[in-house]
Amino acid sequence: MWPDNETERDFLNFSGVSDTVAEIIVQARGRPISIGVSGAWGIGKSSMIKLIQVSLGKRPRQEGERDFVFVEFNAWLYQGYDDARAALMDVIATKLEAEARTREKGLDKAKALLKRVNWLRAAKLVAGSAVAMSFGLPPTGLIGEIWGLGQRALASGVDGKLLDEAKGKAGEVADAAGGLFKPKEETSPPKEIQALRDTFEETLDELGVTLVVLIDDLDRCLPETTISTLEAIRLFLFLKNTAFVIAADNDMIKHAVRRHFEGVPDDLLVTNYFDKLIQVPIRVPPLGTQEVRAYMMLLFVENSELDAETQEEIRVGVCAQLRQTWQGKRVDRAFVQSLHEPLPAELVGKFDTADRLAPLMTTASGISGNPRLIKRFLNALAIRMTISNAQGVGVDEAVLAKLLLFERLGNPKAYAELIAKVSASDSGKPAFLADWEERAVAGRDLEAQAPWDEPFVKEWLTLPPSLADTDLRGALYVSREHAPLITPEDRLSSEAAELLTALLQHPDMAATLKPRLLRVPRAETTVMMDRLLDKARQEQEWGVPPILEACLVLAEADPPQGARLAAFLGERPALQIHPNIVPKIGDQSWSQSVFEAWDRGQVSRPVKAAIKRQRENGNVAV
Repeated sequence: MWPDNETERDFLNFSGVSDTVAEIIVQARGRPISIGVSGAWGIGKSSMIKLIQVSLGKRPRQEGERDFVFVEFNAWLYQGYDDARAALMDVIATKLEAEARTREKGLDKAKALLKRVNWLRAAKLVAGSAVAMSFGLPPTGLIGEIWGLGQRALASGVDGKLLDEAKGKAGEVADAAGGLFKPKEETSPPKEIQALRDTFEETLDELGVTLVVLIDDLDRCLPETTISTLEAIRLFLFLKNTAFVIAADNDMIKHAVRRHFEGVPDDLLVTNYFDKLIQVPIRVPPLGTQEVRAYMMLLFVENSELDAETQEEIRVGVCAQLRQTWQGKRVDRAFVQSLHEPLPAELVGKFDTADRLAPLMTTASGISGNPRLIKRFLNALAIRMTISNAQGVGVDEAVLAKLLLFERLGNPKAYAELIAKVSASDSGKPAFLADWEERAVAGRDLEAQAPWDEPFVKEWLTLPPSLADTDLRGALYVSREHAPLITPEDRLSSEAAELLTALLQHPDMAATLKPRLLRVPRAETTVMMDRLLDKARQEQEWGVPPILEACLVLAEADPPQGARLAAFLGERPALQIHPNIVPKIGDQSWSQSVFEAWDRGQVSRPVKAAIKRQRENGNVAV
């Protein structure tokens, strides 16, 4: 499994771009610079930001060059909790104060900067409430809370609880005022803004540093938060010894600006606003087949048992080769194997998977070489292979990967039809694909009807291995969280099949299906419980997982299924049982047998205590 986080290790040959951005900042030599790192969601903007910071941090300082101080700001984290403009000012001022303490110089200036930021935050709080009240609206913030208490007093009178709340809020306002309204001289927001800019420059001068502000996830924010952050950037922009690196999708930023200037039809205004903020636009390069293949292979290397030194050796070699792909050099299984010999056979097999999947991962519209989506696909594949191994199904990873690709990117109706054909076949083989696979490999037209007449299908059919003569029941069995595999022997009616699908996909909504479940024949509820218990076996923690709700509702609709559920729960490993399952099943007629089985299985003391309490309360059916 791979976490969906940014990284400081370059798997995509982004170092060339990040080094270039770092050099632009260095060559500015104290002149203000703003750089926009643009690209679609998941393309690697956050990783690019990290690589730029690493590149600047490891660059040797020439005589007379200033140190870099980095401030990382994620506007999305503050959305809904704080004003992004005020939060960014506060983060910058606090960082510079901490830097001044460390360097033991410029501390007075840094404190003055923080003081002015606090003043502006306080002024905004009071001004916002004053403006609101002038329009007949309730005030905001702490003042708004005091206003609300007053309204309650007028409506229902004063009691002890209300007085205590009022005292508390009054104390908060006093504390806020004492901490925020620092300047003694008469001042105003325009004067304070200019003073803040002056103090900011003076602080950087005394510290002898260049401040590099790294802003990420701006395109995840609502338009109001985006504009608020951009306005804060504008406050510090064009001041000496500053560099702003802003990671965001250009189109999303322009959308926010357009919303901000709603009613102004001129798109030129939007473009000018954006261009004024972003002096140097840099776009994260899209990935080609070579980069996608290399990325997948390096992910497999990262998850292998190779030691860290060997992994780094392979990573460096792959990135060096990627820089020469324009000359016809390739990154493939043979090349990666040549970087370190011998490699584990299992890892080499993973490289074959990357070789097969890379072309479709690059061209398929649902992924289009997006690193985040590639990682999610590989995580889903790893989960299903783990299920396959745990249950002894023995699925070929290449077959499973090909089916997962169709499930994620193909037409849902075509995927449902594939499942139906496999389910109806005694051998579990989709023989109907044979002619299409032959035509696709030969480059001929498939002559297929909807929903199989899409370009993706032809690409998918050429991907090895061929499936027409492959028993797919095992692969579909471990993929059944999205669609249950119903064999001919199951003989479920359309109503029962629909209910089973609903129970598997939305087990937490099972209670709403109980009236319909009561009408399902016994033979079909038995099959349905089979499928629910199959999915329940994937659970590793038995508190109250959603699938338990589906099982309980089905057992209530058909009481004999309760004994089957009891036997299943009694067989769960003792370490998987949590106390909160006890009251959940305590009123069931079969719960006593489950509790006895758990006692014999040496469940934890909290579970035993929960069972004892349940029995003492008389809720355990006997």
